[in-house]
Amino acid sequence: MASDNFIDHVKVNCFSGNGGAGSVHFRREKFVPRGGPDGGDGGRGGHIILKGNKQLWTLLHMRYKRHIKAPHGEPGGGQGKTGADGEDIIIEVPLGTIAKNDETGEVMLEITEDGEEKILLEGGKGGLGNTHFKNSVNQAPRYAQPGIPGMEARVVLELKLLADVGLVGFPNAGKSTLLSVLSAAKPKIANYAFTTLKPNLGMVFYRDMRSFVMADIPGIIEGAHKGKGLGLRFLRHIERNSLLLFLVSAESDSISNEYHTLLKELEKYNPELLDKPRLLVISKADLIDDEIKGWIKGELPEELPHLFISSVAHQGLQELKDKIWELLHQE
Repeated sequence: MASDNFIDHVKVNCFSGNGGAGSVHFRREKFVPRGGPDGGDGGRGGHIILKGNKQLWTLLHMRYKRHIKAPHGEPGGGQGKTGADGEDIIIEVPLGTIAKNDETGEVMLEITEDGEEKILLEGGKGGLGNTHFKNSVNQAPRYAQPGIPGMEARVVLELKLLADVGLVGFPNAGKSTLLSVLSAAKPKIANYAFTTLKPNLGMVFYRDMRSFVMADIPGIIEGAHKGKGLGLRFLRHIERNSLLLFLVSAESDSISNEYHTLLKELEKYNPELLDKPRLLVISKADLIDDEIKGWIKGELPEELPHLFISSVAHQGLQELKDKIWELLHQE
């Protein structure tokens, strides 16, 4: 996924179609000079619909669509003819897309399954024709209902990546390197902070043709929950991950402190993230000996599962995949 093409936040002005007006019409046939009312109903206005597409990974195709308008319903006609419905506008979006009202912040809907369709804005109903208003007192009503206006909203579309495993760590912890080694993803890798400016997804193949999806989330820094660094823009992608993999470099001054700092940032952003299964992975383990590993283990919480790996030296990678699979499928 090219970083320049990853768009996960767009704003769109949406307008559903107006309902068509009901018809005021009377039956006119030879030898029937005073036929009764036969005005048809107006057609429904077009809906704005979101549809999930598993082939999409970004909202790039929505980047320059500032206004989306559905057609109006057609008015009713004589002889009880109902007007045609306005055509629905279907917007395909990646799985994990949330639609919010830009003014209120209210979540309108979310799309999580391939082929799933949900109405974002309903089209207005068509008005009733004058045939509906005939009664014993008024045999020839000369009025009908107008169509109901469509809906209008400024909508924010946000993408929260759907991945099994989310890589959490400070900049330059080795997340991109790990993803590139475990999968076919080719994220940008360099020896400086914030190399990753966009989330990257990779499919990791496991034993017996099984697989899981791993997401490399741009590095977190202290204060990220307040928007510092890359901040809130990418913290939301962690919300949809089933397992959080905390990656800390063996070069860190205090692995325990770094892990707890990351944990604190997630808690301040969304306390529910702490309910997810966690795995601590110490990267660049080829740079330390067994004595230092023993000392590191001593300062880590006993209940926290942890592993030592080296992406460059390919150490502990199969054990890592085994542990991830175990945690993903535990009850």
